[in-house]
Amino acid sequence: MRVVIAPDCFGGTLTAAQAADAIATGWRRGAPDHELILRPLADGGPGFVDVLHTAIGGVLHRTTVTGPLGTPVEAKWLMHAGVAYLESAEAAGLHLVPREQRAEMCERATTRGVGELIAAARDLGAHEIAIGLGGSATTDGGSGALAALGLVALDKDDQPVEPGSLADCVRMEGKADVGRVVLIAAADVENPLLGPHGAAATFGPQKGADPAAVDRLERGLTVWADLLTARTERDKRDTPGAGAAGGLGYALLTLGGESVSGANLVAGATQLSAMIGQSQLVVTGEGSFDWQSLRGKLVTSVSGVAAAHGVPCLALAGQVAVGRKQAAAAGIEAAYSVSDHVGSVRKSMADPAGTLTELAEHVAKQWR
Repeated sequence: MRVVIAPDCFGGTLTAAQAADAIATGWRRGAPDHELILRPLADGGPGFVDVLHTAIGGVLHRTTVTGPLGTPVEAKWLMHAGVAYLESAEAAGLHLVPREQRAEMCERATTRGVGELIAAARDLGAHEIAIGLGGSATTDGGSGALAALGLVALDKDDQPVEPGSLADCVRMEGKADVGRVVLIAAADVENPLLGPHGAAATFGPQKGADPAAVDRLERGLTVWADLLTARTERDKRDTPGAGAAGGLGYALLTLGGESVSGANLVAGATQLSAMIGQSQLVVTGEGSFDWQSLRGKLVTSVSGVAAAHGVPCLALAGQVAVGRKQAAAAGIEAAYSVSDHVGSVRKSMADPAGTLTELAEHVAKQWR
């Protein structure tokens, strides 16, 4: 039997490539007669650039930009056939903010470095720029990125507004210069900018925001959206993906960018459909298979491709919080939890690769 192994990264513990290797190691132990094809993937979050570089080649560039805390970071990005692939997490990722500083910095983290990456790709001659949105520390509505490109929000004293003070915006000055470049917002979620499913309410707590901070972020994003809509005459706040990367998706859409599924973009570039069409089973996975997985994440993108070919798809995850009926509706034949298999989250986190390998071996024996 030919098995395609196509996981995402496992939330800060394993890269997609490491997860694929761990699953393959266990699978070979449980079903040594199976032919395995490894296709580590990404949905716009961490690993977006690395996965695409492995799949399509191109030239990797490294550019020093402003990190989420305002200090310099080195960010890598890819250029291939005139198309630049950027990863917002490289310049504004949550992993760049120490855990103990997240509550303090969740309102101040900036996407300025992402704008600097866009400018670098533009200046190098890219005619299209795809920005992977996911894994960010920011909820600044993309204001930092637009400021780096030339469109600055000002307060009543004509001073530039910091990310944590978007509610103080009264006007905008300048123009975001992207030249004739086509912008692609490769989102890993379908959330709008505002409201109970928006950037602040949904993702703010994951970045360190308490309820009061979430309320302040929501107010700031609302003011920002009103000003930017008036400035660009494009109201994109309710567009799916506008809430990605703390509202960076919204900013890109107001510049005329197109929102696409990051998972589908990567699947196309890696020729995943053709590979699955020649297989008998697909194994995907991620750190937590939960309700967010059902809203544009990679696992359900992979299961959708598998379903189109009539191939069963399994999900292996650190934790599973989706019921059987929900999983089946998303095209997942069965979902397996590492923490359930080894007895606790603590045990699974102590050896992420080893415990994932154990689970894969167990599952493979069932599917021989």
